[in-house]
Amino acid sequence: MVAEIAPLFIPGAPGGPELLIILFIAILLFGANKIPKLARSTGEAMGEFQKGREKVETELEEMRDGDFDDLDEDDDDDFVDTEPVTSENDDTETETEPN
Repeated sequence: MVAEIAPLFIPGAPGGPELLIILFIAILLFGANKIPKLARSTGEAMGEFQKGREKVETELEEMRDGDFDDLDEDDDDDFVDTEPVTSENDDTETETEPN
């Protein structure tokens, strides 16, 4: 039997020295105090994205199964129209008939 040997590095992926250079540039750009906050906010954003993706996947699965009763129809109640109300027929002059 021939055992396959896994490569020590993946072509195109940054290795140890490249990662150190990237980390050093990140420290210079953001500062050492802001990097944990940046990592935390990135993790939170990824978590929110994951939740949204899972919600969409479950809704699509429910649609495929034909079970439409469990879908939230209250999502439309959260919509707020922020555009001002204007009239298309804005006639400020009044027409008078000549005598």
